[in-house]
Amino acid sequence: MDILFVADPLASFKIYKDSTFVMMREAQRRGHAIWACETQDLSWRSGGVVQAPMQHIVLQEGAEPWFRVQNSAVRALHSLGAVVMRKDPPFDSEFFYATHLLERAEVEGARVFNKPAALRDHPEKLALMEFAQYASPTLVTRSAQDVRDFHAEHQDIILKPLDGMGGMGIFRVRADGLNLGGIIETLNRDGAQSLMVQKYIPAIAQGDKRVLVIGGQAVPFALARIPQGGEVRGNLAAGGKGVAQPLSARDQAIAADLGPQLAARGLLLVGLDVIGDCLTEVNVTSPTCFREIMDQTGFDVAAMFIDALEQALS
Repeated sequence: MDILFVADPLASFKIYKDSTFVMMREAQRRGHAIWACETQDLSWRSGGVVQAPMQHIVLQEGAEPWFRVQNSAVRALHSLGAVVMRKDPPFDSEFFYATHLLERAEVEGARVFNKPAALRDHPEKLALMEFAQYASPTLVTRSAQDVRDFHAEHQDIILKPLDGMGGMGIFRVRADGLNLGGIIETLNRDGAQSLMVQKYIPAIAQGDKRVLVIGGQAVPFALARIPQGGEVRGNLAAGGKGVAQPLSARDQAIAADLGPQLAARGLLLVGLDVIGDCLTEVNVTSPTCFREIMDQTGFDVAAMFIDALEQALS
C-alpha cells in the first residue's frame, strides 16, 4: 500500500525523537511504500482533483540523510492507500485551508487520518470544553476583567494562548498577582485575542502526562513530561524531562471515556494531556511521544498505530 505522510519538511525531522519517523519506519517494515509532501504542496484546480507533488522515500536509519528519494511524482491524493496528516501545529489559517483541501480529497475517495473535519472541530485547547468534567477550573475569554476575577477566585493560575504549542506563551501567576496585567496584555492584545486560563495544578511537579489513544484504545504507558530548573512547563520543547510510566487508574478512566467517542469522529490518534487527575488538553493535530515511550518501555507504539491504520482501511 502507498501511504502519504503530509508533514513538515523531512530535513527538519529529529529522528531520535520523531513520532512520524517511527510511524514511517514501521509502515516500511511491513512493506508499505512511504510517500511524503508538505501542506503547501496540496492543490486543487477546477475540473481536476486534489493533488500534490510528492516524494517516494526509503528510510535508511543510521545513514545520513536518514531517507533516500526513490522517485518523485505529482499524484492525486485519492490514488494512495492512505493519507496521514502529520503537520505540526500551530493550527493557523494555512493549516485550516489544508484541512479543506484534504476534505475535498476525501470526497474524491482519499482516506485521510486524522479526519480533516475532525481536526477542525477539535482545536487542541478548546476541545477541552466538551470534557469539562475531567478538567480543573478553566476560563476561555477575551476579557481582561474576567481573567482578573478568575485570578481573584483561584489565586494561583496558568495563562496560555489558544494557538500555542510546545509550552510556548505559558505563564504562571501566583497569589501576589505579579505581572498579571502585563501578561494579560501580551496574550490578550487589548481584547483582540482569546486566551485560556486554568487553575494551577500542583501535580505538575510529577509531570504533564501525555496519554496516547490510538483507534479508541489507550497506549498502556504515558510520558510524564517533568518541568526542570524551576520551569512551570513540562513540555519537552521547553526543556521538560520525559519519563514513561504506566497509566494511572484516572488516566485509564479518562481515556476509556474519551477514546471511543473521538475515534468514532475519525480521530485515529489523540494525545490527552493530564496533570494529576485533571485533563488539560486534547491534542489531535500531530500528537507525539511515540519514540520516548518505545525507547523507555519497549512497548511498540508505532506498531499499534499502523495496526489501527490498517484496520481502519480494511
